[in-house]
Amino acid sequence: MHGATVSGWLLVVVCAATGMYCLLRMRACDGEERRAAGGEALMGFGMAVMALPAAVVPQPGWSWAVYAAVFGGAALLGLTGAARRGGHHLHHLVGSLAMLYMAVAMAAPGAQGAHTGHAMGAAGGIPVLTGGLLFYYTVYVLRAGARLAPAAVAVATAGGPGPVWAARPELTLACRVSMALAMVAMLVTL
Repeated sequence: MHGATVSGWLLVVVCAATGMYCLLRMRACDGEERRAAGGEALMGFGMAVMALPAAVVPQPGWSWAVYAAVFGGAALLGLTGAARRGGHHLHHLVGSLAMLYMAVAMAAPGAQGAHTGHAMGAAGGIPVLTGGLLFYYTVYVLRAGARLAPAAVAVATAGGPGPVWAARPELTLACRVSMALAMVAMLVTL
C-alpha cells in the first residue's frame, strides 16, 4: 500500500509540473501552438487530479462524472481539431478519449479506489481497449523519446540564444513524453 501511495504522488507531481509548464508555454506562443499547449495543460492537470492516491485523498463518487464531462468536451474539441488540421491534434483526441475512458471505467460500481493501483479492487474497463491504448502510448513514448535525444544535442551545439525557455521544443517534447508515460502508468493500473 505504501509503494502505491508513493507512486501515486510521483504521478501527481510529474503531471502537475507538466501542466504548469504547458500553461507557461501558452503565454509564450500563439495560434495552433497555444491551443496545443492549452490542451496539454488540461491533460496534465486532469491526470494529476485523477492520480491522487485514494488512500490519502479519497475522491467523491461524482468526481468521475465531472472528469468524464470535462474530457468528453475536450474529446469533441480534439475531434474538430483533428478533422481540420490532423497531425498532433489526433494525439490530443486519443488522449482525451483515453481520459474519458478511464473516468467512465472508474465511475463503474466497485471500481472506486482502484485508480493508480492504490487499492485492490476489481479491474475496470474493457481489456482489449485498455491494451490498445497501452500499445498506442508505449509506441508514442518510444518514438517521441527517440526524437528527444537528438533534439537535446542539436540545441546544445547550435550556440547562441535559443527561444524563450517556456517555448523550447525539447522541453515541449519532454513534457509530452512524461504525460504519455503517466498515461501508461494509469492504464496499467486500470
